[in-house]
Amino acid sequence: MNFSINEERLTAAEYIDFLKKTDLGSQYPKERFAERIDTLVRRTSISLVARNDSGEIIGVCFGITDFAYWLFITDLGVVRECTGKGIGKALVKRLHELAGGEKNIIMYTCANENAIPFYKKIGMHTPDDVMVLNHADWTNFTVE
Repeated sequence: MNFSINEERLTAAEYIDFLKKTDLGSQYPKERFAERIDTLVRRTSISLVARNDSGEIIGVCFGITDFAYWLFITDLGVVRECTGKGIGKALVKRLHELAGGEKNIIMYTCANENAIPFYKKIGMHTPDDVMVLNHADWTNFTVE
């Protein structure tokens, strides 16, 4: 499958439409969903979009970084019909390069249980040095 990856800012509406075609949308809480998605797409440090030859969005990867030491993958999704074709791996590799490269940047993410095999396959592991403070009240829902 041919695809291209570019740095590109999506609108909230474009991203919500993309989420409907992936399993990524299940990570978001119902509370203030549209408002938070709008903030996410406008303010993430790096925004990558994979498109097929027809120009359709088939993958998205967002990361926050200081461009010196660390990178946190906030979002990585591929449309259901295109999974297993190397798109996610290519998005993560490009994200890491743009943040400063694997020799300089430590990469983290919070993965849902279904995504853990993918992240392990690309060489990530479960750290024992990450701390979390979570007081957010989130109601799970599916983006439809």
